[in-house]
Formats: sequence, C-alpha cells, structure tokens
Amino acid sequence: MSTEIQVTFDCADPAALAAFWSEVLGYRIQAPPTGFDSWDAALDAMGVPPERRNDASAVTDPDGRGPRIFFQRVPEGKTAKNRVHLDVRAASGLTGDDRLAALEAESARLVVLGATRVRRVEPEPPLGAGHIVMRDPEGNEFCLD
Repeated sequence: MSTEIQVTFDCADPAALAAFWSEVLGYRIQAPPTGFDSWDAALDAMGVPPERRNDASAVTDPDGRGPRIFFQRVPEGKTAKNRVHLDVRAASGLTGDDRLAALEAESARLVVLGATRVRRVEPEPPLGAGHIVMRDPEGNEFCLD
C-alpha cells in the first residue's frame, strides 16, 4: 500500500503562489470545507482574523491523481537553491525537436504567468533529453521536462 503525500512550499504570499501553480499544473484552488460557500465564510466561522487569511492556501488535482500542494506563509525569504524541486512534465512522450518545441512553448506560457526562465539544458543522448530550468514568482526552482 502506498502512502499519500503532500508537497509543501514555504512562501511569502500563499494565495498568489497557489494561483500561479494552479495555472501551471491545471490544478484547482482547494474548495472550502463542506457547508461553506467560500473560504471567507469558513474562516469567519473559524474565527480567523482578516490579517491571517493569507497564511495558507492549497491546490488540488481535479482528477485526483497528483498530490495536494500546500503553501504556507513563513517570515523568511528564500536564501539558497532548492534541495527538492518539481519537474513539470510538459513534453511527456515527445522526442527531439518536437520535445524542445513543446518545452519552449510551455516556458513562454509560464513566463507570462510570472515565472522566470533560468536556462535551457540541451539534450545529451543517450540519457539526457533536454529540459528548461525555471523559477516560480517567489524564486523556487522547477524544471520543464
């Protein structure tokens, strides 16, 4: 039996980063708890003051296959390279020029959403198919693969 995982990002603006990653991955902002029409209504009922309403956010896979991604506000900024990162599989099953064209197109789309392109790593056969290194709006590295 496998164990379910959640990926957690420390960040300064959970709502904004959740919105970015929901667009990148085709995920959705997690729905409010059962019985509430909105997160504001749920947070009101929980007694969460307005200044704490952006302490956390989460996105979920609408197909139920991928992990929940949780964003939590922390006081410190990012200071070093990630030790773990996401690989966004933007060119699964593609090879050669088709693969690189798909990666380039996805990179351009994500830059419009607020990502920063860091570098393109060229293919190095037989194992390296090439990828593009990116950063999300808060500087967290990820790869388009």
